[in-house]
Parts: sequence; structure tokens; C-alpha cells
Amino acid sequence: MSYSQTFLFGIYPYIALTVFLLGSLIRFDREQYTWKSDSSQMLKRGQLRLGSNLFHIGVLFLFFGHLFGILTPHFIYEPFLSSGDKQILAMVTGGIAGVLAFIGLTLLLHRRLTEPRIRITSKPSDILILLLLWLQLLLGLATIPLSAQHLDGSMMIRLAEWAQRIVTFRGGAVELLAGAGWIFKTHLFLGMTIFLVFPFTRLVHVWSGFAAVTYVVRAWQLVRPRG
Repeated sequence: MSYSQTFLFGIYPYIALTVFLLGSLIRFDREQYTWKSDSSQMLKRGQLRLGSNLFHIGVLFLFFGHLFGILTPHFIYEPFLSSGDKQILAMVTGGIAGVLAFIGLTLLLHRRLTEPRIRITSKPSDILILLLLWLQLLLGLATIPLSAQHLDGSMMIRLAEWAQRIVTFRGGAVELLAGAGWIFKTHLFLGMTIFLVFPFTRLVHVWSGFAAVTYVVRAWQLVRPRG
């Protein structure tokens, strides 16, 4: 493998993950007043509810689908689900979720770029992250026809093994991508880049969404009237 491939898929993932974790921690510690999604609902409600709902439903399914689908070792699901069947399942469900998220994000991006009041109050990072996510979803949908050419699941196994070796600090990860097409590699690179810029954008509110689960097990807050 060339040095550029080694850097992009063997070193860059650790840079992105380090900035993602440490950057999020530092921002929460030093700039808690910026830890929010900066809702623009008060400026204009049109397209917001439909676009936001479609985007969040689709992207949450894609996130957890990628998380468990890629990081789950093959031997765990192999007894009841072949790699080929898993790939077809991922293509169908991921394709549906990807289309929903893409439509929703397109509505949100159009709203932010064409509504003068929202455009003026938008930070450069707001538009940047929407464009990155839009392009990432487009690339993800573009991988489906290519995945259909490898219905034996061989490509999915190699991509999953690459991710598992990265997170477990095992060698030989870069070599697994030797036969992967440029769309797959660009999709991986852009995904890592989104993690890299995550702490500097409004995406940090995702952490608060996960933390909200703790409300289910928190003790009741008692409020008593005076006197």
C-alpha cells in the first residue's frame, strides 16, 4: 500500500477519533453555553418538521446500523445469518433509511440556504456540516449498486474487518481495502472527517441526546409549594 493509503486509512482514523473524543470533552468543559443545536424554528417553521423528522429517523437507523453491523464480529451472527444475507439486509434497510435521511437533509439544507433570516444567522460550520452530511448520504446510497456486485458479502466482510482492526489496534487494516472502489474509500474518509469536525459544530448536541436516556432512571424531583 502507498503512503497516502496508509495515512488515510491507517493513521487518519486515530487522528479523527482522538479529536472527536478530546474535542468534545474540552468543549463541554470550557464552552457549555455553545453546547446546543441552535434551533431556527422561531425564524421559520416551514420544512423544518418534515425535514428534521425524516433526517433524524433515517440517520439514527444508519448510525446504529453501521455501529453494530460493522463492529459486530462475523462469528457472532454467522450461525443464523450468512454474510451474503447480511449484506442484502443492509442494502435494503440501509437504502430505505438513507433515502429518508437524504430527503430530510435536502429539505433542511434548502431551507437554510434559501431563507434569508436563517442564512444570516447560520454559522459557516452549520452549512459545512450539512453539506458534509448530505455528501456522505449521497455516497452511501451510491455504494448500494456497487455492493450488489458482491452479494457474497466479501466486500462487507473486508470493510467490517478493517473497522474492527482499527478500533482494536490490530495491524493489517489498510491492506483489507486494497480492492475496495473509490466510492467506498471516499465514504470511509468522509465519515472519519465528520468525526473530526464534530466537536466544532452543532453536532455536539448528539451527546446530550444519548445522555437523556439517564432521565429514565433518575430519581424523582420533588417540588413543594411555599407554606
